[in-house]
Amino acid sequence: MKFPYDNLVPRGLKENLEFRRRVIQEAGGDRATAEELYIMCSRDPMFYVDTFIWTYDPRKSGQRVVPMILYDFQIDPFIDVLKAITHGHDLLIEKSRDMGATWLCLLAFEWFYHFREFTTFLCMSRKEDLVDKTDDPDALFSKLDFVYKNQPGWLRPQMNRTSLHFYNLNTSSTMDGSSTTSDTARGGRRTAILLDEFASVPDGYAVMQSTSQTTNCRIFNSTPKGAGNAFAALAKKPDIVRFRLHWSQHPDKKLGLYTSKDGTLEQLDRTYPFPLDYPFIRDGKVRSPWYDEQCRRAAHPAEIAAELDIDYQASDFLFFDSLVLDRLIVKDTMAPFLKGDLIFDDQDCTFKEFHRNPEGYLELWAFPDVNDVWPTDIVFGVGADIAAGTGASNSTLSILNLKTGEKIGAYANPHTPPEQFAKLTVALCRWFNNAFLIWEANGHGRPYGRTVLDAGYRNIYYKQDEQAAYRKSSTVPGWYTTLGSKLLLLTDYRKALKDGQFVNRQQVALDECRQYVFRPGGQLVHVASENAIDPSGAGDNHADRVIADALVCRAAKQPRSTVKQEKFIPEHCFAKRREQHVAVLREKEDQW
Repeated sequence: MKFPYDNLVPRGLKENLEFRRRVIQEAGGDRATAEELYIMCSRDPMFYVDTFIWTYDPRKSGQRVVPMILYDFQIDPFIDVLKAITHGHDLLIEKSRDMGATWLCLLAFEWFYHFREFTTFLCMSRKEDLVDKTDDPDALFSKLDFVYKNQPGWLRPQMNRTSLHFYNLNTSSTMDGSSTTSDTARGGRRTAILLDEFASVPDGYAVMQSTSQTTNCRIFNSTPKGAGNAFAALAKKPDIVRFRLHWSQHPDKKLGLYTSKDGTLEQLDRTYPFPLDYPFIRDGKVRSPWYDEQCRRAAHPAEIAAELDIDYQASDFLFFDSLVLDRLIVKDTMAPFLKGDLIFDDQDCTFKEFHRNPEGYLELWAFPDVNDVWPTDIVFGVGADIAAGTGASNSTLSILNLKTGEKIGAYANPHTPPEQFAKLTVALCRWFNNAFLIWEANGHGRPYGRTVLDAGYRNIYYKQDEQAAYRKSSTVPGWYTTLGSKLLLLTDYRKALKDGQFVNRQQVALDECRQYVFRPGGQLVHVASENAIDPSGAGDNHADRVIADALVCRAAKQPRSTVKQEKFIPEHCFAKRREQHVAVLREKEDQW
């Protein structure tokens, strides 16, 4: 993008106002000057904005209508929006509140609509009234109405203006508005689409699907609203073009910028005159007096995380304490000692060998002996959470030393069907000294449990009344999810983590704890299961490491049934050859 005339525009408020007055005065008395200025605006969108766009701020005590002069931190993002429209690619905008991101998108759309022929744009927001509502200055199209109201007549386009629609009679370009629904934009073609505050859209994945073939340029603009929505999923994509507008870039908000490291204050803005008794907050975050004041005014830390920090996880109401998780990750987690794959007999689900493989699905934080045998005095538990095997989410196992409370193994694979996963689990349990097995029996846990029983494995958890004072086991195998039972399960696990009764060596498993949040009404949900594009990985059937960990934590409190230990003899050793020789002799005796 080239901007040949913007260097002519003074950026100071007083000087800019004088420049605008002089330009409009000269153009008003000279048609040739007006035509020349029109051409300059058509060639340079920065000159157009800094000279002829006005905005308003009702919070100001004095003059509320002010010239739009792009801040330095807004220039590159404005250019990025123009480039996305010109070259035709998606753009993600992560922002703090009140950074002008929506204005930048609207002005880029308006410039193309104003000066380029046959462009067509669609502006979408969560509700139709947020796009276009009479006398609502916060509606998207009301901002454009304000732009045209304050432009000189020779610059203002001739157009038809109806509800949710602009049509430029000079360029035959259009701008339409719509609420963000799953079927919006399926018909027609667009130069670009703005999806404003996209994190608040309830069916974001469906909207992404419906707009994908309508335009090459979708601009996703939003503050975060948790980690379980389509906007958060887009933010995780490493290949999407993006920019971030953080409050600390704003010249008014960053006055007195400071931070801290290990409790030591670092004043980033050394020109700011702090009072001697200023109450600095040494939490390691970038802060300022303006930011400190917003924190004091906020009703909940999640409000600051969403509106200012661009923090996807903390912008939800987390079930697990984030500070506790941070402490445990530093204190307890480490890389696995071994990784590999389990080799087992698919017919009788017996363990054959552990194949060491750095890309394997099974991770271990403990060593078996040289023959891959575990010490017989260790009692293990295994928790299982089962997915569909379609790749949408992991089927997971958590292996716990029930005596010490240390997690010593984990397995996660998104591509194993429940029945095959059950066979692998039985073989793994037999390898781990006939470990006590507990699994989530809802959904995909039903065929999984049936396969476990068919394999003859019986050292398992049986359903109990979670609310009873004395939890008597039934004859129904597996742990069943209800709203109440899941809350109790995760509450116990949260307490065990905090008290050090469950030592989790796996960082990714602790990080996944941040995905459990409260929704209105006190409902506890896993955010990755909301709006999941693959229905097999959604809702109650969404599998993750946290449930497997919480289940095996529950297993540590259960009385274990007495199960005869199956003696494991590795292949190719002397004892195995002797066993095979004795079997051959017995077979001959039977034949005789």
